[in-house]
Amino acid sequence: MIHCYKLGGLNIVLDICSGSVHVVDEVAYDLIESYETKDRETLIKEALEKYKDREDVTREELEDCLSQIEELKEAGQLFSPDTFSGMADTLKRKSAGIVKALCLHVAHTCNLNCAYCFASQGKYQGERAIMSLEVGKRALDFLIENSPGRRNLEVDFFGGEPLMNWDMIKELVAYARVREKEAGKNFRFTLTTNGLLIDDDVIDFANREMSNVVLSLDGRKSVHDRYRVDYAGNGSWERIVPKFQKLVEARGHQNYYMRGTFTHANPDFLKDIEEMLSLGFTELSMEPVVCAPTDPSALTEEDLPIVLEQYEKLAELMKERREAGKPFTFYHYMIDLKGGPCIYKRVSGCGSGTEYMAVTPWGDLYPCHQFVGEEKYKLGNIWDGVTAPSVQEEFAACNVYTREDCKDCWAKLYCSGGCAANAYHATGAVTGVYKYGCELFKKRMECAIMLEASKSL
Repeated sequence: MIHCYKLGGLNIVLDICSGSVHVVDEVAYDLIESYETKDRETLIKEALEKYKDREDVTREELEDCLSQIEELKEAGQLFSPDTFSGMADTLKRKSAGIVKALCLHVAHTCNLNCAYCFASQGKYQGERAIMSLEVGKRALDFLIENSPGRRNLEVDFFGGEPLMNWDMIKELVAYARVREKEAGKNFRFTLTTNGLLIDDDVIDFANREMSNVVLSLDGRKSVHDRYRVDYAGNGSWERIVPKFQKLVEARGHQNYYMRGTFTHANPDFLKDIEEMLSLGFTELSMEPVVCAPTDPSALTEEDLPIVLEQYEKLAELMKERREAGKPFTFYHYMIDLKGGPCIYKRVSGCGSGTEYMAVTPWGDLYPCHQFVGEEKYKLGNIWDGVTAPSVQEEFAACNVYTREDCKDCWAKLYCSGGCAANAYHATGAVTGVYKYGCELFKKRMECAIMLEASKSL
């Protein structure tokens, strides 16, 4: 399977199963695009007719180009067969039961009242609560006990708003630093925060102990303050931006992400990216809103062409700034065309429910933060472990080849079948397909590959 597209002035051909990326001229692009559906003589005749005004397009040149295409095919770099479907199930199950990461819901409460919040303002359809130190310690012990063969372990302090349980977080990190030495592990922590409670203590501790900090900002003040308000209805932009700037400055402008959400109110999210850049932030992410289709903030079919165009314009902006010596990072455009990810990740995805789990303030285990509150997907708890093997089995069996709609999609080994939570909320099944999200993902991949390929030109 191949995928051919034109973007950023480049003619790009992807060989899906080998992972090869080819940047070619227009003539080669045409020949490759029709190579499997037309015979050699037809390809040559059509090319000679199309490029009859070009002296460099001769039968001899076309014959040579077709021979090169054949060589690439024989080398497994074009039209390579899919050899992964038979091993997909084995690859996914091989790591089932070996946990490498936890999302600790240290606070099921929040000091903001964001209308689009997928977590019901931090309550996850339940009661407000904060995690005790006892539960937190047991969660880390659970991770250590269930990660045989793994040294590096990841923990995300999440909410609600985790800074509402800040003292516990600090005590828990201190506990982890002792336990990791005893167990031969290495904990890497991430903090996700709306920023309202950031102070010098948070900055100093986070910069010392957190491998990454995720900061919630939706971009323009008018956009941010539309949804990200406190319980009195006041916007939060003016209160958090100076704190974010101070934290990022103290971190040396690295190891953080400015994470925004775009909705029906701002499908033109490039303006929000530009606002973040003007504020001095260069590690950026903008995520499509996760909500019910009936929610006023939900993206619509009318928004789709606007959003797709924004992704392309964003890629052009990144290319321009890179060439001008002012680069910035966009999370969804980070891709390694030479070294990864491995085929296991390309088939299996994020590992939710198997390698990755979320822990509630009460110690219950769920496949990921977006499943918290969905009782039928509760895996068990941190004391007894996984007590619902059928739920874990459902996620262990979830890979790109269990989704019928993914079978003929060129992006299947880039998205790994997509987000199980998005699929569930869109279709009622973790093996379903969130088709709107698919369109966004495919455009992001085209942009990301174009950006990476253009570096070598």
